[in-house]
Amino acid sequence: MKRLLSVIALSTAFIVPSAWAASDIVDTAISAGSFNTLVTAIKAAGLVETLKGPGPFTVFAPTDEAFAKIPKADLDALLANKKELTKVLTYHVVPGAVMAADVKPGMVKTVEGSDLKISVADGKVMVNNAHVIKTDIKASNGVIHVIDTVLMPK
Repeated sequence: MKRLLSVIALSTAFIVPSAWAASDIVDTAISAGSFNTLVTAIKAAGLVETLKGPGPFTVFAPTDEAFAKIPKADLDALLANKKELTKVLTYHVVPGAVMAADVKPGMVKTVEGSDLKISVADGKVMVNNAHVIKTDIKASNGVIHVIDTVLMPK
């Protein structure tokens, strides 16, 4: 009995803290309610399983308002072109979970393969030409930083 209690105590010592038990990046984006277009794009590109995977990932997530800046015909064409859509979406993803406190100005390589320019202007963090409007939304497999503009690779 004493051995069984020791095993139970040992196994409960390794329960993941609730802060780490958040939903994955996709489910976190869905529950936020402000990334409907992004989630639609992730589904259209076939990236759901990847972004539900172990990661970790840092996602610079454009809001629905950011996608609304793209003319409807252009957005519809992008959503219909899986190859181009995948390129755009993976340009918003950086390997590893990088919290805001750890972000440094400079160039960072995306999953797409190109670099993003991280800078600080007037005390605000920017990714290329997008402003970071919210940081450190934790997910079980990474972190989301919210941006106000869709990033387009060159």
